[in-house]
Amino acid sequence: MKKILIVEDEKVLAEMYKEKLEMEGFKVILAFDTKEGIELAKREKPDLILLDILLPDENGISFLKRKKENKEISEIPVIAFSNYDTPQIKKEALNFGVKEYLLKTSYTPSQVVEKIKKYLK
Repeated sequence: MKKILIVEDEKVLAEMYKEKLEMEGFKVILAFDTKEGIELAKREKPDLILLDILLPDENGISFLKRKKENKEISEIPVIAFSNYDTPQIKKEALNFGVKEYLLKTSYTPSQVVEKIKKYLK
């Protein structure tokens, strides 16, 4: 069973995606900030991380920097998932190896699940 870590501070959204992905047969772990996300990534070794960019305290770019510096988790694929659409942030995320940068408003939960499946074959 493939394992997905969702790093998302909006609990309602996180729970909705968790439920949707579990219905598709994935094991899902939730983190609500950058620090918790890094700790869970190290402990759980997920197959993919779905990362919100706007997070409390540190943002998703900080998460990506810390992930890249940690050899244990640096190779885990990340799909960025945000309402934040500035070219600079998107470019930074892609430079840190994000597979895709999805705007929450442009994708239905089902479409996000399809994107995730594409990277977990």
